[in-house]
Amino acid sequence: MASIAHEYWSLTKPRVVALIVFTALVGMFLAVPGLPPLRQAAFGLLGIWLAAASAAAINHLIDQRIDKLMARTAHRPLATGALRPAQVLAFAVFLGAASMAILIALVNPLTAGLTFASLIGYAIVYTGYLKRATPQNIVIGGIAGAAPPALGWAAITGTLDPHALLLVLIIFVWTPPHFWALAIFRRDDYARALIPMLPVTHGVVYTRWQILFYTVLLVLVTLLPWVTGMSGLFYLGSAVVLGAVFLWYAWKLLDPPDEFFAMRVFNYSVVYLMALFAFLLVDHWLLPWLQPPPLMEFQRVG
Repeated sequence: MASIAHEYWSLTKPRVVALIVFTALVGMFLAVPGLPPLRQAAFGLLGIWLAAASAAAINHLIDQRIDKLMARTAHRPLATGALRPAQVLAFAVFLGAASMAILIALVNPLTAGLTFASLIGYAIVYTGYLKRATPQNIVIGGIAGAAPPALGWAAITGTLDPHALLLVLIIFVWTPPHFWALAIFRRDDYARALIPMLPVTHGVVYTRWQILFYTVLLVLVTLLPWVTGMSGLFYLGSAVVLGAVFLWYAWKLLDPPDEFFAMRVFNYSVVYLMALFAFLLVDHWLLPWLQPPPLMEFQRVG
Protein backbone atom coordinates (compact mmCIF):
# COMPACT_ATOMS: atom_id res chain seq x y z
CA MET A 1 0.00 0.00 0.00
CA ALA A 2 2.81 2.40 0.88
CA SER A 3 4.50 1.58 -2.42
CA ILE A 4 1.35 2.41 -4.43
CA ALA A 5 0.91 5.64 -2.47
CA HIS A 6 4.50 6.56 -3.33
CA GLU A 7 3.82 5.95 -7.03
CA TYR A 8 0.79 8.24 -6.95
CA TRP A 9 2.77 10.85 -5.05
CA SER A 10 5.53 10.74 -7.69
CA LEU A 11 2.90 11.48 -10.37
CA THR A 12 2.49 14.94 -8.85
CA LYS A 13 6.17 15.87 -9.39
CA PRO A 14 6.51 17.12 -5.80
CA ARG A 15 9.72 19.14 -6.23
CA VAL A 16 8.49 20.95 -9.32
CA VAL A 17 5.10 21.64 -7.75
CA ALA A 18 6.77 22.88 -4.55
CA LEU A 19 8.50 25.62 -6.56
CA ILE A 20 5.18 26.48 -8.23
CA VAL A 21 3.39 26.76 -4.88
CA PHE A 22 6.23 28.83 -3.42
CA THR A 23 6.04 31.43 -6.20
CA ALA A 24 2.25 31.50 -5.80
CA LEU A 25 2.72 32.10 -2.06
CA VAL A 26 5.06 35.01 -2.75
CA GLY A 27 2.47 36.45 -5.13
CA MET A 28 -0.07 36.29 -2.28
CA PHE A 29 2.19 38.14 0.15
CA LEU A 30 3.11 40.80 -2.40
CA ALA A 31 -0.55 41.45 -3.20
CA VAL A 32 -1.31 43.13 0.13
CA PRO A 33 0.60 45.41 2.52
CA GLY A 34 0.40 43.03 5.50
CA LEU A 35 -0.45 39.38 5.92
CA PRO A 36 -2.92 37.96 3.40
CA PRO A 37 -6.17 36.53 4.81
CA LEU A 38 -5.21 33.12 6.19
CA ARG A 39 -8.30 31.22 5.07
CA GLN A 40 -8.19 32.59 1.52
CA ALA A 41 -4.45 32.00 1.24
CA ALA A 42 -4.71 28.43 2.51
CA PHE A 43 -7.51 27.42 0.15
CA GLY A 44 -5.86 29.31 -2.70
CA LEU A 45 -2.59 27.44 -2.24
CA LEU A 46 -4.42 24.12 -1.90
CA GLY A 47 -6.34 24.72 -5.12
CA ILE A 48 -3.21 25.81 -7.01
CA TRP A 49 -1.28 22.80 -5.68
CA LEU A 50 -4.01 20.38 -6.73
CA ALA A 51 -4.16 21.89 -10.23
CA ALA A 52 -0.37 21.73 -10.63
CA ALA A 53 -0.39 18.12 -9.41
CA SER A 54 -3.17 17.28 -11.87
CA ALA A 55 -1.19 18.84 -14.74
CA ALA A 56 1.88 16.83 -13.69
CA ALA A 57 -0.12 13.58 -13.73
CA ILE A 58 -1.48 14.39 -17.20
CA ASN A 59 2.10 15.05 -18.28
CA HIS A 60 3.01 11.52 -17.14
CA LEU A 61 0.06 10.13 -19.09
CA ILE A 62 0.82 11.91 -22.36
CA ASP A 63 4.57 11.31 -22.12
CA GLN A 64 4.44 7.62 -21.17
CA ARG A 65 5.92 6.54 -24.53
CA ILE A 66 8.89 8.89 -24.45
CA ASP A 67 9.42 8.37 -20.71
CA LYS A 68 10.35 4.75 -21.42
CA LEU A 69 13.07 5.91 -23.81
CA MET A 70 14.71 8.53 -21.59
CA ALA A 71 17.07 7.68 -18.74
CA ARG A 72 15.82 10.65 -16.69
CA THR A 73 12.20 9.44 -16.77
CA ALA A 74 12.44 5.66 -17.16
CA HIS A 75 11.61 5.18 -13.45
CA ARG A 76 8.22 6.91 -13.67
CA PRO A 77 5.15 4.83 -12.69
CA LEU A 78 3.72 4.44 -16.19
CA ALA A 79 7.13 3.73 -17.71
CA THR A 80 7.78 0.93 -15.22
CA GLY A 81 4.22 -0.42 -15.29
CA ALA A 82 3.64 0.30 -11.59
CA LEU A 83 0.42 2.14 -12.54
CA ARG A 84 -1.97 1.75 -15.46
CA PRO A 85 -3.03 4.67 -17.72
CA ALA A 86 -6.64 4.44 -16.49
CA GLN A 87 -5.46 4.87 -12.90
CA VAL A 88 -3.37 7.91 -13.77
CA LEU A 89 -6.21 9.49 -15.76
CA ALA A 90 -8.68 9.00 -12.91
CA PHE A 91 -6.16 10.46 -10.45
CA ALA A 92 -5.51 13.50 -12.65
CA VAL A 93 -9.23 14.16 -13.19
CA PHE A 94 -9.91 13.86 -9.45
CA LEU A 95 -7.14 16.33 -8.59
CA GLY A 96 -8.26 18.78 -11.28
CA ALA A 97 -11.93 18.60 -10.25
CA ALA A 98 -11.03 19.08 -6.58
CA SER A 99 -8.89 22.06 -7.48
CA MET A 100 -11.66 23.77 -9.42
CA ALA A 101 -14.26 23.04 -6.72
CA ILE A 102 -12.08 24.59 -4.02
CA LEU A 103 -11.08 27.64 -6.04
CA ILE A 104 -14.60 28.41 -7.28
CA ALA A 105 -16.37 27.84 -3.96
CA LEU A 106 -13.77 29.07 -1.47
CA VAL A 107 -11.50 31.52 -3.33
CA ASN A 108 -12.86 33.35 -6.40
CA PRO A 109 -13.85 32.62 -10.02
CA LEU A 110 -10.94 34.60 -11.49
CA THR A 111 -8.36 32.42 -9.75
CA ALA A 112 -10.25 29.30 -10.80
CA GLY A 113 -10.37 30.42 -14.43
CA LEU A 114 -6.69 31.41 -14.57
CA THR A 115 -5.63 28.21 -12.83
CA PHE A 116 -7.67 26.08 -15.23
CA ALA A 117 -6.15 27.91 -18.21
CA SER A 118 -2.68 27.30 -16.79
CA LEU A 119 -3.44 23.60 -16.28
CA ILE A 120 -4.65 23.21 -19.86
CA GLY A 121 -1.76 25.28 -21.18
CA TYR A 122 0.87 23.06 -19.57
CA ALA A 123 -0.77 19.64 -19.67
CA ILE A 124 -2.44 19.80 -23.09
CA VAL A 125 -1.00 22.63 -25.20
CA TYR A 126 2.65 22.27 -24.12
CA THR A 127 2.92 18.55 -23.30
CA GLY A 128 0.47 17.31 -25.92
CA TYR A 129 1.44 19.56 -28.82
CA LEU A 130 4.25 22.11 -28.48
CA LYS A 131 6.76 19.71 -26.94
CA ARG A 132 6.71 17.60 -30.09
CA ALA A 133 6.07 20.35 -32.62
CA THR A 134 8.79 23.00 -32.29
CA PRO A 135 12.22 23.61 -30.69
CA GLN A 136 10.68 26.79 -29.25
CA ASN A 137 8.32 24.62 -27.23
CA ILE A 138 9.58 25.74 -23.84
CA VAL A 139 9.48 29.43 -24.85
CA ILE A 140 5.91 29.39 -26.17
CA GLY A 141 4.61 27.01 -23.52
CA GLY A 142 6.49 28.76 -20.74
CA ILE A 143 3.64 31.17 -20.06
CA ALA A 144 1.59 28.38 -18.45
CA GLY A 145 4.37 27.49 -16.05
CA ALA A 146 4.99 31.17 -15.27
CA ALA A 147 1.43 31.86 -14.09
CA PRO A 148 1.56 30.84 -10.37
CA PRO A 149 2.51 34.27 -8.92
CA ALA A 150 -0.48 35.81 -10.72
CA LEU A 151 -2.68 32.98 -9.46
CA GLY A 152 -1.59 33.68 -5.90
CA TRP A 153 -2.13 37.41 -6.36
CA ALA A 154 -5.61 36.88 -7.82
CA ALA A 155 -6.52 34.48 -5.01
CA ILE A 156 -6.05 37.28 -2.47
CA THR A 157 -7.28 40.34 -4.36
CA GLY A 158 -9.62 38.93 -7.01
CA THR A 159 -7.81 41.08 -9.58
CA LEU A 160 -4.81 40.94 -11.93
CA ASP A 161 -2.42 43.74 -11.04
CA PRO A 162 0.40 44.78 -13.43
CA HIS A 163 2.88 43.91 -10.68
CA ALA A 164 1.53 40.36 -10.68
CA LEU A 165 2.13 40.16 -14.42
CA LEU A 166 5.67 41.40 -13.83
CA LEU A 167 6.29 38.38 -11.61
CA VAL A 168 4.92 36.19 -14.40
CA LEU A 169 7.32 37.86 -16.85
CA ILE A 170 10.30 37.05 -14.63
CA ILE A 171 9.49 33.33 -14.57
CA PHE A 172 8.64 33.35 -18.29
CA VAL A 173 12.09 34.71 -19.20
CA TRP A 174 13.79 32.45 -16.64
CA THR A 175 12.29 29.27 -18.12
CA PRO A 176 14.37 28.96 -21.35
CA PRO A 177 17.86 29.17 -19.79
CA HIS A 178 16.68 26.94 -16.95
CA PHE A 179 15.27 24.21 -19.18
CA TRP A 180 17.75 24.43 -22.06
CA ALA A 181 20.63 23.79 -19.64
CA LEU A 182 18.95 20.51 -18.72
CA ALA A 183 18.23 19.81 -22.41
CA ILE A 184 21.93 20.17 -23.26
CA PHE A 185 22.85 17.56 -20.68
CA ARG A 186 19.98 15.25 -21.71
CA ARG A 187 20.13 15.89 -25.47
CA ASP A 188 20.78 12.24 -26.34
CA ASP A 189 17.63 11.28 -24.43
CA TYR A 190 15.55 13.84 -26.32
CA ALA A 191 17.02 12.76 -29.65
CA ARG A 192 16.21 9.12 -28.89
CA ALA A 193 12.64 10.07 -28.02
CA LEU A 194 12.32 12.26 -31.16
CA ILE A 195 11.60 15.41 -29.13
CA PRO A 196 12.81 18.51 -31.03
CA MET A 197 14.53 20.27 -28.16
CA LEU A 198 16.81 23.13 -29.18
CA PRO A 199 20.14 21.28 -28.63
CA VAL A 200 18.84 18.45 -30.83
CA THR A 201 17.59 20.60 -33.71
CA HIS A 202 20.08 23.49 -33.63
CA GLY A 203 23.08 22.04 -31.82
CA VAL A 204 24.67 22.60 -28.44
CA VAL A 205 26.71 25.69 -29.38
CA TYR A 206 23.65 27.56 -30.63
CA THR A 207 21.73 26.59 -27.48
CA ARG A 208 24.54 27.86 -25.25
CA TRP A 209 24.37 31.28 -26.91
CA GLN A 210 20.59 31.31 -26.53
CA ILE A 211 21.00 30.57 -22.82
CA LEU A 212 23.38 33.53 -22.50
CA PHE A 213 20.99 35.82 -24.40
CA TYR A 214 18.01 34.88 -22.25
CA THR A 215 20.08 35.19 -19.07
CA VAL A 216 21.03 38.76 -19.99
CA LEU A 217 17.36 39.47 -20.70
CA LEU A 218 16.40 37.85 -17.39
CA VAL A 219 18.79 40.03 -15.40
CA LEU A 220 17.33 43.14 -17.01
CA VAL A 221 13.74 42.00 -16.38
CA THR A 222 14.49 41.28 -12.71
CA LEU A 223 15.40 44.97 -12.26
CA LEU A 224 11.87 46.03 -13.20
CA PRO A 225 10.34 45.48 -9.72
CA TRP A 226 12.72 48.16 -8.43
CA VAL A 227 12.27 50.42 -11.47
CA THR A 228 8.48 50.33 -11.10
CA GLY A 229 8.56 50.94 -7.35
CA MET A 230 7.34 47.46 -6.50
CA SER A 231 10.44 46.72 -4.41
CA GLY A 232 13.30 48.54 -2.73
CA LEU A 233 17.07 48.60 -2.58
CA PHE A 234 17.37 45.33 -0.67
CA TYR A 235 15.73 43.43 -3.51
CA LEU A 236 17.70 45.39 -6.12
CA GLY A 237 21.03 44.45 -4.55
CA SER A 238 19.98 40.83 -4.19
CA ALA A 239 18.77 40.64 -7.81
CA VAL A 240 22.03 42.13 -9.10
CA VAL A 241 24.17 39.65 -7.15
CA LEU A 242 22.05 36.65 -8.10
CA GLY A 243 21.96 37.80 -11.72
CA ALA A 244 25.72 38.32 -11.86
CA VAL A 245 26.27 34.73 -10.72
CA PHE A 246 23.76 33.45 -13.30
CA LEU A 247 25.55 35.46 -16.02
CA TRP A 248 28.85 33.91 -14.95
CA TYR A 249 27.35 30.44 -15.26
CA ALA A 250 25.86 31.24 -18.68
CA TRP A 251 29.15 32.71 -19.94
CA LYS A 252 31.14 29.76 -18.59
CA LEU A 253 28.72 27.39 -20.32
CA LEU A 254 29.95 28.69 -23.69
CA ASP A 255 33.20 26.80 -23.00
CA PRO A 256 32.36 24.50 -20.09
CA PRO A 257 35.03 22.69 -18.07
CA ASP A 258 33.17 19.38 -18.36
CA GLU A 259 29.98 17.80 -19.69
CA PHE A 260 28.27 18.00 -16.30
CA PHE A 261 28.57 21.80 -16.14
CA ALA A 262 25.21 22.20 -17.90
CA MET A 263 23.57 20.44 -14.94
CA ARG A 264 25.31 22.82 -12.55
CA VAL A 265 23.77 25.70 -14.52
CA PHE A 266 20.39 23.98 -14.29
CA ASN A 267 20.71 23.43 -10.55
CA TYR A 268 21.77 27.03 -9.95
CA SER A 269 18.80 28.29 -11.96
CA VAL A 270 16.45 26.58 -9.47
CA VAL A 271 18.27 28.11 -6.50
CA TYR A 272 18.29 31.46 -8.32
CA LEU A 273 14.52 31.61 -8.78
CA MET A 274 13.77 30.52 -5.22
CA ALA A 275 16.21 33.06 -3.79
CA LEU A 276 14.98 35.86 -6.04
CA PHE A 277 11.37 35.39 -4.95
CA ALA A 278 12.41 34.96 -1.32
CA PHE A 279 14.26 38.29 -1.47
CA LEU A 280 11.20 39.90 -3.05
CA LEU A 281 9.20 38.69 -0.08
CA VAL A 282 11.77 39.89 2.47
CA ASP A 283 11.98 43.29 0.79
CA HIS A 284 8.20 43.70 0.61
CA TRP A 285 7.03 42.38 3.93
CA LEU A 286 9.73 41.63 6.49
CA LEU A 287 12.01 44.64 6.10
CA PRO A 288 9.36 47.30 6.84
CA TRP A 289 8.61 45.48 10.10
CA LEU A 290 12.29 45.55 11.04
CA GLN A 291 12.69 49.29 10.52
CA PRO A 292 12.98 51.28 13.77
CA PRO A 293 9.93 53.41 14.59
CA PRO A 294 10.20 57.15 13.92
CA LEU A 295 11.38 59.27 16.82
CA MET A 296 8.48 60.67 18.76
CA GLU A 297 8.14 64.40 18.78
CA PHE A 298 7.07 65.92 22.09
CA GLN A 299 5.17 69.15 22.14
CA ARG A 300 5.86 71.49 25.04
CA VAL A 301 2.77 72.20 27.07
CA GLY A 302 2.22 75.56 28.77
